[in-house]
Amino acid sequence: QVQLVESGGGLVQAGGSLRLSCAASGRTFSMYNVAWFRRAPGKEREFVSAISWAGPSTFYAGSVKGRFAISRDNAKNTVYLQMNSLKPEDTAIYYCAAGGGGAISRDSSFDYWGQGTQVTVSS
Repeated sequence: QVQLVESGGGLVQAGGSLRLSCAASGRTFSMYNVAWFRRAPGKEREFVSAISWAGPSTFYAGSVKGRFAISRDNAKNTVYLQMNSLKPEDTAIYYCAAGGGGAISRDSSFDYWGQGTQVTVSS
């Protein structure tokens, strides 16, 4: 069992930066793939970024590639999402998810989810 808690969201102006954190409980966290998804108002949840347990390898949605960076610190059981050059269209609730396998950009591949953290980017 893994419990996830996101933090670091907030209100920022366009062009600004935020760093989201996903803190996990459970000794086997290092064996999970971890991803960030987001849900904007009136839209479906979408994949943002992921980091595999092995390698690790990183993955990004086209809309955030070059602006966001995902990393993990297994010693701290934490995954980070550094978000730079933020745009109003990045406004959403950001969710952290952990899972053991499957397509890394699909939410069905992840078994554990956090409650989400709100990110609001003003123009």
